[in-house]
Amino acid sequence: MLKRLLKNDLLRGSFGYLLASIVTSSIPFLLLPILTRYLTPAEYGEVAMFSVWISLMGAFCGLSVHGAASRKYFDYKENKKELGQFIFMCLLILFSTTILLSCIVFFTGSQLSDLVALSSEWLVLGVICAGLGFLVQIRLGQWQVRKKVKSYGAFQISQALLNMSLSILFVVVLYLGSAGRIFGIIISTAVFALIALWLLNRDNLIKISWEPQKAKEALRFGVPLIPHIIGMFLLNTVDRAVITSELGLDKAGIYMVAIQVSMAVSIILEAVNRTFVPWLFERLKRDNNVEKFNIVRMTYGYYTLLATGTLLGFFWADDVLLFVTGPQYADAANLVAWVILAQAFHGGYLMVTNYLFYTKNTGVLSSVTIMCGVLNVVLLFIFIELWGLLGVAWAYSVSKLFQWLLTWFYANKKVPMPWLRAIVT
Repeated sequence: MLKRLLKNDLLRGSFGYLLASIVTSSIPFLLLPILTRYLTPAEYGEVAMFSVWISLMGAFCGLSVHGAASRKYFDYKENKKELGQFIFMCLLILFSTTILLSCIVFFTGSQLSDLVALSSEWLVLGVICAGLGFLVQIRLGQWQVRKKVKSYGAFQISQALLNMSLSILFVVVLYLGSAGRIFGIIISTAVFALIALWLLNRDNLIKISWEPQKAKEALRFGVPLIPHIIGMFLLNTVDRAVITSELGLDKAGIYMVAIQVSMAVSIILEAVNRTFVPWLFERLKRDNNVEKFNIVRMTYGYYTLLATGTLLGFFWADDVLLFVTGPQYADAANLVAWVILAQAFHGGYLMVTNYLFYTKNTGVLSSVTIMCGVLNVVLLFIFIELWGLLGVAWAYSVSKLFQWLLTWFYANKKVPMPWLRAIVT
């Protein structure tokens, strides 16, 4: 049985991504007990708001065409020149949009600064950081579709190690406070964006050529995803901005700590999904009913594991948080289990959203995410008045549940799968 499992390409790939993700994601987790002892909740809140800003700018820098480059691999698998031209046009889109956004933010910085509780300098640097992160995503995406787990993992781990080292240097040694943590994020992203660009060029994945049709194709894939990414921002990130506005930066810092602890669950979910995407796309292309049935059964088994892990979170997560962060962030203890529940719903969503990506129905995906994002914002303002930080965690969980179920419904319309038959058989 063990031998058969080890031969399974999905399980072997998942283990590779899982190992890389554990190392990568454990680095900010390892930083947590250090940062929570050197940063006040308000300073941690400033770091959280910088992450919020990068997340928002990531929706517009490059107009989400990096996903098109990964998807296009399956069309240009045997034609490296065409793929290189496509990636070059994606990079041109990235460069243009990042420059434009940087200029807009530079001239409106004072107004934006009051809105997001960050200096205008941090706002401009956040735009640039989001653009640089796009380069990293293109490089990682091309490794992912080729199932080059070792390259993917080594790159991720190296970037995280640099991020950690710089953060410790700036925060612990040089006592730069929240600015030190932000510098660590910016510099590590910039260094690895340049490395990513060099590696893409070395592997002949950039072919300089003016191909407006390829740019239009990339935009047709990416632009409909912008509402999706904005919706994801409203679902996953805007809560920190609302907390800062309604309760203050210190409370945003406390909530961010709960989110960081729950990332232990996210590590596993993202690792499985990275391997699941190419594995699923290959089988959907074959359109074999037996394989579809097995995919569904495997998905239900995965959901059972998610439910079990979430239940354990309600018993142990608060103790883990107090051990890691210390008493200064004790208010986050009663939030962790609910945030883990939201992560589990997100894991369910990841298993079904890939069908919409496969059929290129990104517009449908955007509509669902926007609806659930708006729902989250509405619930946020209602629940935060009634239950404070705990209400924020509840709003997040409810919204993620609706996102999963609605995406599942539309995914089955685009790619009918034997969801009901797998239950009764």
